[in-house]
Amino acid sequence: MITLASDFGSPYPAAMKGVILQQSDARLVDVSHDFPRQDVRAAAFWLREILPYFPPAVHLAVIDPGVGTDRAAVAVEAGEHVLVAPDNGVVLPAARALADDDPVQCFEIDDSDAESSTFHGRDVFAPAAAAVHERWQADEPIDALDRVSPVEEYVDLSIPEPEIYDDEIIGEVLVVDGFGNVITNVPGYAIEGCGEVVVNGQTVPVGETFASVPIGQWLATVGSHGNVELDVNQGRGAEAFGLAAGDDVRIGL
Repeated sequence: MITLASDFGSPYPAAMKGVILQQSDARLVDVSHDFPRQDVRAAAFWLREILPYFPPAVHLAVIDPGVGTDRAAVAVEAGEHVLVAPDNGVVLPAARALADDDPVQCFEIDDSDAESSTFHGRDVFAPAAAAVHERWQADEPIDALDRVSPVEEYVDLSIPEPEIYDDEIIGEVLVVDGFGNVITNVPGYAIEGCGEVVVNGQTVPVGETFASVPIGQWLATVGSHGNVELDVNQGRGAEAFGLAAGDDVRIGL
């Protein structure tokens, strides 16, 4: 299969699918086309959390604020998966997760003759994903493709780590999901055993589920991704806590 992820919304992903289907019989699976617009780190976080649940596949991810500039296009081989994306680090956290501690290998895709300077998802990445898929199905190396060459240097991206002390954690908001849940980079184990924590000066209970507190009450919990979330039972944590992606979070223990 080929999975597709972008910040395009609709209808642009349909054009990418059309290009792929002209060149490949791959099964196409949408991951999401509603990632926060031009937020490379947020997409990188979600791809890291989602793609390891897939069987071996080619993963096409286009979150590309540098489209039309001199940023490169890459294919990253990671274990039994290949990720095709702009060279801005968006697929590197996912690639490391998929490679399962093995090294990843990066290949640059020549995009010099792209039809447009604003829609490389259609003109560069979709045909590249289809070509990689066909080579991969034939058990041929990626660099057997025309206009593809291995590279040692590429843009990397890592999810930031929090500072954890005995009585305080200094972290950061990674993303806010569609429910308004504030997902931090603080690992869940850091608040294990706490009945309550102090978030940016506000004392809130720690619950295992949203329903651990009454409807409308604030709480800290550990999400399915294993990180601390700041939430409201049947409400929007981002609005309650006044937080957005990139904001600092101090959690007193």
